[in-house]
Amino acid sequence: MAYEPVWMQDPSKLNKFEFVKMEKDGLDVIRDIIETYALQGYESIPEDDKGRFKWAGVYEQKPKDGYFMMRIRINSGIMNVAQARALADIAQLYGRSLMDVTTRQAIQYHWLRVEDLPDIFKRLEDVGLYSYEACGDCPRTIVGNPLAGIDPNELMDTTALVNEVNDFFLLNRDFSNLPRKYKMSISANIYNNAHAEINDLAFTPAVKEIHGEQVLGFHAHVGGGLSAKPFLAKPLDMFIRPEEVLKVAIGVTTLFRDHGFREKRHQARLKFLIAAWGVEKFQAHLEELIGNFPARGDDMTVGWQAAYFDGVHPQLQSGLHYVGLNVPIGRLNAEEFGQLAALAEQYGDGTLRTTMSQNIILTGIPEEHLDAVLSAPVLQRLTPFPKPFMSRTVSCTGNEFCNLAIVETKERARRVAEYLDERVPDLNELIRIHFIGCPNACGQKHVADIGLQGALVKTAQGMIDAFDIAVGGILGPNARFNTTLKGRVKGDDVPHVLEQLLLYYKQERHTGESFHAFFLRVGAEAFQAKLTEVLTATASAS
Repeated sequence: MAYEPVWMQDPSKLNKFEFVKMEKDGLDVIRDIIETYALQGYESIPEDDKGRFKWAGVYEQKPKDGYFMMRIRINSGIMNVAQARALADIAQLYGRSLMDVTTRQAIQYHWLRVEDLPDIFKRLEDVGLYSYEACGDCPRTIVGNPLAGIDPNELMDTTALVNEVNDFFLLNRDFSNLPRKYKMSISANIYNNAHAEINDLAFTPAVKEIHGEQVLGFHAHVGGGLSAKPFLAKPLDMFIRPEEVLKVAIGVTTLFRDHGFREKRHQARLKFLIAAWGVEKFQAHLEELIGNFPARGDDMTVGWQAAYFDGVHPQLQSGLHYVGLNVPIGRLNAEEFGQLAALAEQYGDGTLRTTMSQNIILTGIPEEHLDAVLSAPVLQRLTPFPKPFMSRTVSCTGNEFCNLAIVETKERARRVAEYLDERVPDLNELIRIHFIGCPNACGQKHVADIGLQGALVKTAQGMIDAFDIAVGGILGPNARFNTTLKGRVKGDDVPHVLEQLLLYYKQERHTGESFHAFFLRVGAEAFQAKLTEVLTATASAS
């Protein structure tokens, strides 16, 4: 290694996986997959290397019988037609045609076998894509503004910055052994398109007057993350010019690598170091590494649109439009993805973009081609004009494939959205509903208007799926996580219970009052009382 692993000075304070990582760098498993395991098959893979497969962007999928899940890194979610076609081909050849868009703008596959991985790696590399370090204790996919370069609401195009930071960290062995996973976002959009507050390190748009000149740059936020103990990222008192973003990213990541906690894996994220040190001490150590920076300037983030773009919208470039498509619960197939690539090539600028809301955007479409795009058969399901609840429902993978999830989420979320679209019409408010199957919160339930976390309840018929309900989450200015209500809801009762909570909002809101504003006005206590009332009535009727 090119650095000294200072955390090894006291091995008694290391969890057992730290010794696995020190014995063999996670990146070494990529070569082993290609040269050994793909040739000798699943049974040849040692247990420790199955853990290291994450550095190749690969996890064993449930029920650990030889099939794998893979995530593909897509910087800011922006890909060209050749990349999109390669992704569709991989799904068709090896993944039973299934493709998921994740809440970090990645494309996710299932049903892969270790024998398939070398050809998948090559197909990805041929078009400039990688699965490497999409998982593991390393800098993962950098999320950003999916509208970068075409966005009327961004201070600058951040495409090159995201690529610069990605290229520095990708396969960089100085940073391939962090205490835990590490997530970054970079965006200059004023509506927080990259969800800054829930990333380990986030850069958001700012301006500052320096020597009489208005300078465009960034503010940095550190220590955000979800899971069982969620933290909102805290701002550093620094103004960062675009050319200094990489320097700051290296400094923050170095501090996490060298001082992050490695004793307990569930307390190893950067957010725990920030909580222990405080942001002032962290910044002092950071500036010892990279030098002093000017104090913060003016924050240019004015709100949060939750990375939703459905519909037809004008781009920064005159005469061109982008079309935001709804991908129900983030799931589509290889044929659909290939058809979207064909539309992008024939009518647009040859670009497809994935979003943190699990959707897809087609860009660079001239006015005269809009009708042809909107009438394409593939847009009947992946429509830019979705029904309200289907348009704002997000779901993690769930226990269909994920070994950590304890309940099914994807299909349930789809059915719930369809039910609500039928039973709660004319709401005239887009309510964000997120499902997660375990506390890791890949479906980002903490920031939803209504978040549902999978659980189990004991009944006379045995253990059944259930959900805890939380209300009132939001990011951007005045960000806050939602509040979990008491009263576990049986899975089959979720549609009815959500219907009643939403009708309560519809009946009691003030004119023009958003769901979040209503929550702030009436409080979690009012929602708790309504949920208790609904659960009591439901129990009496069953």
